[in-house]
Amino acid sequence: MRHQVAGYKLGRSKGARIALRRTLIKQLFTHERITTTRAKAEAIRGEAERMITVARRSAEGTDIVKVNARRLIAARLGGGNDVVKKIFDEIGPRFATRPGGYTRMLKLGPRQGDSAQMVILELVEE
Repeated sequence: MRHQVAGYKLGRSKGARIALRRTLIKQLFTHERITTTRAKAEAIRGEAERMITVARRSAEGTDIVKVNARRLIAARLGGGNDVVKKIFDEIGPRFATRPGGYTRMLKLGPRQGDSAQMVILELVEE
């Protein structure tokens, strides 16, 4: 039984799971909309929203708080300074007044090849 076990394994090893998570989150922030399976979208949705919250809250902090927040997000994403810059300069301020719920998941139906449930995961527009 998987009582109180957090996270999704997605049928991958730990390294592959981390790489997949980082790639999907980077793509979500770069394109602001991705098409993926429902399981993968649910696996990254919470972490992506937490990253936006960190960016949002650091805006009114001191310089040290801002630098620490950027380093935290860069460590989570494994590099990609352009994505980190976009999160803090564009996406964070866009959701400054929104208390949460920065993403939307739209169901597309099953994929032709393996009937996996497909969704569009996108950032909410205000």
